[in-house]
Amino acid sequence: MIDLLVAGGGPAGLGTALFAARAGLEVVVVEPRPGPVDKACGEGLMPGALAALAGLGVRPAGHPIRGIRYTDGSRQAVAAFPAAAGRGVRRTVLHEALREAAVAAGVTLHQGRIGAVEQDGDRVGAGGLTARYLAAADGLHSPVRAALGLDLPDTGPRRYGLRRHYAVAPWTDLVDVHWAADSEAYVTPVGPDLVGVALLGGRSAGFEESLRAFPALRERLPDDAVTATRGAGPLRQRVRARVAGRVLLVGDAAGYVDALTGEGIAVSLGCAAALVDAVVADRPATYERTWRRASRRYRWITGSLLWTRRRPSLARAIVPAAAALPPVFRAAVGQLARG
Repeated sequence: MIDLLVAGGGPAGLGTALFAARAGLEVVVVEPRPGPVDKACGEGLMPGALAALAGLGVRPAGHPIRGIRYTDGSRQAVAAFPAAAGRGVRRTVLHEALREAAVAAGVTLHQGRIGAVEQDGDRVGAGGLTARYLAAADGLHSPVRAALGLDLPDTGPRRYGLRRHYAVAPWTDLVDVHWAADSEAYVTPVGPDLVGVALLGGRSAGFEESLRAFPALRERLPDDAVTATRGAGPLRQRVRARVAGRVLLVGDAAGYVDALTGEGIAVSLGCAAALVDAVVADRPATYERTWRRASRRYRWITGSLLWTRRRPSLARAIVPAAAALPPVFRAAVGQLARG
């Protein structure tokens, strides 16, 4: 019998499969889309994420990132990562690197859909396959999570993300974070002549309309993007529990706060390792606790920044405070670098 069936062949699913294969488990990943899958993503990998990927034998090509800069058009704050550099990596490049590593590790990749999930005391069935456990890594709006009744309503303000790429040489080796009244723009160098621009905000407006909030950034960019606009949202996803019998949620499917801090890949990999530990021990119920421990820092930092962001008087002070208190900003960036 399959030890672990993984629903979703994105970075969270493939990372989970790699941890499982290294633990000696028989793993099958089910993904409906062929080849590398592109998604709306900031594409900046923190140093901690790179270290976790390297531990799995995955070293995707990209552009070095020295640190992070916050700017509101008149003030700026810069902080370098305290030790190793990060890396801007195209989502498709990361996906292909993980996919190649999974195949090399003996993971079976199956193109198809999971569909309905059925389980009993010692097995779970989905997509015509039977396994001891199922890891649901099927994204922000996880169908598996919804089918199991694990979604919780979120009545708070909704935020959305949009991303494009522009053929222009990066003007910095930092992730440039531009702050406007109710939105942010994240500019990540991902190649010698390519930058990704991700816009986050409270309205599901079009890319060009949203970009008008950042006139200084708009002047740096060519008129035409080289990739289509990709969107995601609402970003915040509240989840009742990460475990339902023999089904365990991982990645964005396990719940999501916001993309403000760019820690998605690092947190997903940390939680994937915790999920595999629970499966190896045959104690799935322990995963809820270890998931909370592995994601605690991300949830606290991102939740605190998002709380501040939603209060206009405080939001206006984010960049001035970071500029006025360099040690505090460096400490915050150091926390993000850990992944």
